[in-house]
Amino acid sequence: MGDCILKSLALVAVAVGIANAAPAGRVVGKVTVTEASGKPASAEVIVYVVGFPEKGTDGTAATITQKGRTFVPDLVAITVGESVTFPNGDPFLHNVFSQSSTRKFDLGSFKKGESKEKSFPKSGVVDVYCNIHPEMAATILVLPNKRHTRAAADGTFTLDGVPPGTWTVFAYARRAAKPASAPVTVIAGQDATVNLSLVRGAEPPHVNKFGEKYKNSTTTYR
Repeated sequence: MGDCILKSLALVAVAVGIANAAPAGRVVGKVTVTEASGKPASAEVIVYVVGFPEKGTDGTAATITQKGRTFVPDLVAITVGESVTFPNGDPFLHNVFSQSSTRKFDLGSFKKGESKEKSFPKSGVVDVYCNIHPEMAATILVLPNKRHTRAAADGTFTLDGVPPGTWTVFAYARRAAKPASAPVTVIAGQDATVNLSLVRGAEPPHVNKFGEKYKNSTTTYR
């Protein structure tokens, strides 16, 4: 009986190993960004595939620096379970926070040369702001797998290592009204082509970490 169980487990392990070793395909294409008027526009774009889980790496996967009262970069993608560091490169205090349901946090005020880190255990979109400077905004995409990339300046992208199957490809830009998406069928050892379009809008308004209008600000960030 014990030998039969061991043999069965061995066969399962072999099958899993074969599945994990199955050759993957690629998703390639281009993202076009325009203004609402149809005029060509530029934007930082993250392209990613959903439909299957994949474990992220342990530790820090991205860094968002506070420099010149901006977040640099203002859009990053990580995998569930990974962390983001927030170093302060300005000669004054910053207070990084998020009220997003995916991951609410408040790193408190910290000075130049100091850095804070936050992990993200759940997938979703995390909008990040500074409680001191209302003009500062960034977005973290916490994704279910590692098949994500930043599109090149001309909008082209390549997603390597995508397992065979039918999935959904998304393109995300911070100031787009909504992400663009399209189904894609990936065949092992082949390229699947997907072209997507985004319409860029204005920076969405927000309030501070207390849910109030920023002091000494003429703009209602809500």
